[in-house]
Amino acid sequence: MLIQLYLLLLLQIFSCFSIETKSKLSFDEFFNYTTFPLLKFSSTGRHLLIQTKRPSWNTNSYENTLWLYDIQNQTKKFITTNLRTSIQPQWSPSGNYIVFLSKNHTSINKQQSEGNIYLYSLGSDTVLPIQIGKETPLALAWSNNDSSIYLAVKSIDEENYLWKDVIQYRENVIRKTSIIYRIDFNANNRSLPVEKSLIRNVSFLINQLLYTSFGEKLIFSSASAVRENLDDFELYFIDFRNISALSKLTNNEIIETALQLSIDGQHLFFLSLHRSSNKKLFNDTQNRLYSINLANGIITRFGEHFNGSINGYTIESDGGVYILGQLGTEIQIYSQKLSTKDLIYHNGWNGTYESIVSSYNHRSTAFVYSSLEKPMEVYFVDNISQLISAKAITNENYLFTQRNLPKTKVYNWRNEDDHRIIEGLLHYPPEKFQSKNLPLLVLIHGGPYAASLNRLNLAWNNWAPLAVSEGWLVFEPNYRGSTGYGDQFLSEIRAKPLSRPGKDILCGVDQLIKDGIVDPYKLAVGGFSYGGFLTNWLITQTKRFNVALSAAGAVDFTSTWGMMDIPALISYLYGGFPWEVPHIYQNEAPIYHLDKVRTPTHIVTGENDVRVPTSQSYILERGLRYLDIPVKLITFPKEGHSLSINPWHGKIKVREELKWLQQYGNQSLNRDKSNNSERQNFSYALQLYMFFFSSVIIKNI
Repeated sequence: MLIQLYLLLLLQIFSCFSIETKSKLSFDEFFNYTTFPLLKFSSTGRHLLIQTKRPSWNTNSYENTLWLYDIQNQTKKFITTNLRTSIQPQWSPSGNYIVFLSKNHTSINKQQSEGNIYLYSLGSDTVLPIQIGKETPLALAWSNNDSSIYLAVKSIDEENYLWKDVIQYRENVIRKTSIIYRIDFNANNRSLPVEKSLIRNVSFLINQLLYTSFGEKLIFSSASAVRENLDDFELYFIDFRNISALSKLTNNEIIETALQLSIDGQHLFFLSLHRSSNKKLFNDTQNRLYSINLANGIITRFGEHFNGSINGYTIESDGGVYILGQLGTEIQIYSQKLSTKDLIYHNGWNGTYESIVSSYNHRSTAFVYSSLEKPMEVYFVDNISQLISAKAITNENYLFTQRNLPKTKVYNWRNEDDHRIIEGLLHYPPEKFQSKNLPLLVLIHGGPYAASLNRLNLAWNNWAPLAVSEGWLVFEPNYRGSTGYGDQFLSEIRAKPLSRPGKDILCGVDQLIKDGIVDPYKLAVGGFSYGGFLTNWLITQTKRFNVALSAAGAVDFTSTWGMMDIPALISYLYGGFPWEVPHIYQNEAPIYHLDKVRTPTHIVTGENDVRVPTSQSYILERGLRYLDIPVKLITFPKEGHSLSINPWHGKIKVREELKWLQQYGNQSLNRDKSNNSERQNFSYALQLYMFFFSSVIIKNI
């Protein structure tokens, strides 16, 4: 009896050791993640359009592929892998065609300047080119039938030949105009000519275009290449009964995005980005959802009592809306039947829901979902009330389900100055969840109007899983200015755009040290865009960080305001223009505190970045070089702010940042790895010993 009990104990110990462990996520695997930028149901509800995006290493580009998913047969059909993403593909009214743009906008013969849009026919499974001319397309929308499309294009300056290659900044860069055409064609008879009819010219760029048969209107949003005057971002319509009249739907100094029409075409829904009023009409707020009654112009706000940010929505078949609402680090699904009703929460999985769409003819819904423990895929559910039972209809990121992703938890602390509670995410190294005395990498999100979320989006600017695989505890703070914590929390950085969120972050680091979670002598910091702003600021405020990673960060905000494409953001955050509040521009600028820096700093920037001017990185590099601080600057050719042209650039960025961390951040990590290896070898030896020992016991029973 004693031997049997002893054997049972040995078998239990052996079973604990024999649990299959997942492999470590490799550096190359990390960068082969697939995302889903677009989902759209056909009008019949029988098909779902899916766009995937993944790196194409052999072509030095990103591959944007369009797929057709058959709901009933649960099959996926390839349409094109050469999708141009500046304009979203659109279903025809009948659901028999899809119109889209290709990267090869101009025809195959390079000598011809005529461009095409492309029509995919579900019936014949063919792609038909439709010639549209040599202007650059801006937006398109189907009419009320499958034979005509409204197309907005950028006007060509006929007098440009007088200026040769000379640029008139205000006229050539900012004050661009658009032309709206109607394109008529017969997809069933390609021998018939395409007819192109002028609707009218407008004195601004068009961002999105919609047609509604209710009152025969063409609705569109205006835009500008530079965000300095929010009057440039409004909603307009043309009544086809009098196309010479251009009517304004809004005059609210907010940026209207994600336009959708109600099923009956009588209401226009849109998300609003309240961004930095020039006329001081309002403070910045989180994203909101509104609708306009096209009959009387009344604007109604949805989710009015929701304290978070509304990141997306779709219109229900019964006229209500499904809302993607962010609270803290989670984005969940809510619904609202009428604007006067409270939001209804739909119980689902913890994590992030995005790109939600619903079928008008059915109650089915599709969305993209991920969490920090589950990779991104597209899901489908027949009824939103059964959200927890939704099934994945893609399997693009299966590899990541077989890898040891880091365990993460939400962490809270207080700013010691005003006792504000701040929240963030802690990503633990493998097999070290809840461990103590860990080396720390602070990764700061951009924005500032964004947040670190319970969402798995593996990319060059979201690389916490790679850092933890190298032994770092990664801390992602949702500092003041982040979304998901209320409008007041977001607006509290005004006039203190770096010092207040900077103090939030430093207080978080202090608390991690007090809690024994972090080794105070092994600290690193880094961030991209606004995260780069804060990284540059923090290394002027403390010498505690051994290493810094500054990506697309600024150091002087007078010159940044003068050169960037969103100057309204800076003038709002700093409480006025540089000549109005010069003391704030000086006090809240790293360049004037650079002599305090002692941290080896790695810097990256895009050659053509106009969001955060490339010159800011050169200023930082030169200043640190003069101060004899170890510094390295990498510039990526032809890239803008988002490094979206060549995937190798993002991969090289992270590769070099990891090298910089290893060189300056934590020299003892190699010893930690050796100890881990020794412990693993001991574990395997113990398992083998238990196996043979139990075999001997069994033979002697």
